[in-house]
Amino acid sequence: MTYILLLLALIAIELSYFKIANHFNIIDKPNERSSHSSITLRGGGVIFYFGVLLYFIFGKFQYPWFFTGLTLISLVSFADDIRPQSSKLRLTVHFAAMAMMFYQWELFSQQWYFTIIALVICTGILNAYNFMDGINGITGAYSLVVIAALWYINTYQVQFVDNMFIYAVLLALMVFNFFNFRTRAKCFAGDVGAISIAFIVLFLLGLLIIKTRDLSYIVILVVYGVDSVLTILHRLFLKENIFEPHRKHAFQLMANELKIPHVIVSFFYGSLQALVFAGFILCKNYSYWYLGSIIVILSVCYLIFKMKYFKLHKTIQVKAIKI
Repeated sequence: MTYILLLLALIAIELSYFKIANHFNIIDKPNERSSHSSITLRGGGVIFYFGVLLYFIFGKFQYPWFFTGLTLISLVSFADDIRPQSSKLRLTVHFAAMAMMFYQWELFSQQWYFTIIALVICTGILNAYNFMDGINGITGAYSLVVIAALWYINTYQVQFVDNMFIYAVLLALMVFNFFNFRTRAKCFAGDVGAISIAFIVLFLLGLLIIKTRDLSYIVILVVYGVDSVLTILHRLFLKENIFEPHRKHAFQLMANELKIPHVIVSFFYGSLQALVFAGFILCKNYSYWYLGSIIVILSVCYLIFKMKYFKLHKTIQVKAIKI
């Protein structure tokens, strides 16, 4: 009954947000870098924050430093959805939020270089998640798989967090996917959705790794990770500004150049990550070998795919310039 009420509350919050977004014209207009062609409500991913908020209220205010950091990073991301904010402001808030999350992890009691490593990794994952939010369903579907994987580990292997926290996030993802995982999305996650769910995933993954001292659990994000890192390297090779929006991810080539429906591409990414995680569970005694092998396999597949189809992207770019 508790989870049914939580689900109903999240649905009501999301529908209320749609009315607010319509009233204040919080929309996403397609441009030359977009993978969609119609005006769509932006910021529907705010529901992820409210899922955690409801847990925080009814879960006896656990993880207060994390929640404060999530609130800060969600606020500045939502403000950026409404009107672009300065990069200095966003970066300052991101670092402050991560510092609060590190404090919740008790990371500052460890060797100083652990904090530096965590800062680099967390910054990279936050930005990767933000850039990966480009087609209908991909952020919601992929995150659903990631959170479900964390639920499995927490339930059947090692408990590292209150399961109610995970259930609240899963329900928020289900509500968001209902409106986003479709051919014509009712809403997009926006920066507030992409950044907040990334922050939530990082917090849970960090708790797990710190408790188990097992870095191989990063396999939970390996599909996104390989795509993001290799795309960044590709853009650096092309001498592009890696902080500007683009359409060079593998999933963008699938959706834009190969015209594969968004929901199919998103389903593929989520299913691939689920398959990788299932293999990880089966090969847990060889976790680091498995992780390394998966990174190599995905990287080779990525390179083959890009070598075969990136010419389509370049052709479309040339046509756009001529027009």
